[in-house]
Amino acid sequence: MELKGLNIGFVLTGAFPMLQTTIPKIKDLIKEEATVIPIMSNSVYSTDTKYGKAKNFITEIQEITGKEVIHTIKGLEPLGKKDLIDLMIIAPCTRKYYIKTCDRHYR
Repeated sequence: MELKGLNIGFVLTGAFPMLQTTIPKIKDLIKEEATVIPIMSNSVYSTDTKYGKAKNFITEIQEITGKEVIHTIKGLEPLGKKDLIDLMIIAPCTRKYYIKTCDRHYR
């Protein structure tokens, strides 16, 4: 799949131990010349854990993507209304998250 020119919403969820594994994936998307729009759940955006401080993670993601992290419903609304995203990635997407949100829709 060619990613050049695509707008990709990269949603970071609350699986805190796995957040650092998402950074290389974001860098890979940018190397493929995709535009990455960082989106964080409120818990990721505002919670410091033993795995790192939220502010440090936010700063790193913003430096990599060159975009402000979207972390509110109000901030997300324009993306849907204006069709600004071609593809949405949810990462890390744990098995627990998948079972709760996706599996029930495909039974």
